[in-house]
Amino acid sequence: MAKKLKDWFDGDCATLLGRAIKANHKTFDIDSYAAEVDSGVRPLELKDRVGLMSDALRARLPEDYKEAAAIIADSLGLPFEGEAGMFTSGYWLMPVARLVEDHGTDELHISLDLCEAITQRHTAEYAIQPYLELYPSETLTRIHQWVRHPNSHVRRLASEGVRPRLPWARRLTAFSENPHPAVAIAHALRLDPSRYVRKSVANLINDISKDHAALVIELVGRWQDDVSQDTRWIIRHGTRTLRKRGLMG
Repeated sequence: MAKKLKDWFDGDCATLLGRAIKANHKTFDIDSYAAEVDSGVRPLELKDRVGLMSDALRARLPEDYKEAAAIIADSLGLPFEGEAGMFTSGYWLMPVARLVEDHGTDELHISLDLCEAITQRHTAEYAIQPYLELYPSETLTRIHQWVRHPNSHVRRLASEGVRPRLPWARRLTAFSENPHPAVAIAHALRLDPSRYVRKSVANLINDISKDHAALVIELVGRWQDDVSQDTRWIIRHGTRTLRKRGLMG
């Protein structure tokens, strides 16, 4: 039987993460971290397991978040060369992304730097959400910079990060009510050379269509001029909810 995703987040995962941290923070106690995690995660589901690992990690790093962030940044390992491995090779970084999400909101720019670094090895699509809520203008400015980033994982973060109905995440109410900032990201990435990014764009406009059908119909109408097969695929995949509702052919 295949191992459930939640079961990867246990004492062994804590040991793997702890070894990476200890290489840059010599006083880090791997054994106590792994023991705390292993004894606490067994009754928990995925998000709570990751939260426990995140909180226990934060408690063992320097109180100064800038110092803690520097240790984390040095412990992430090499970025992926391709577009695979985010949830396989890089799964052990999920508690690190959660740490940024839960504990870094007083340090916007440091945390956005970490999100950019983490997403090249795992994902930061959940970590970015509190920053969009607390610092919408500044975070959107950074996201627009990510649209032009040479790394496809970072460009994908620009799209995934503004999804108002991202699975497993709380709804981004601001973008449900005013989708125009998210539409601008989708429009900027619609011709991205990476299918990985284009799939995210399609999922983004599908999210938007659930609350703003007419806006998405108008948007993809403008995209019809992009007659490439890739753009047609985005339109088809991104309007699947509209077609189920009978609003598009």
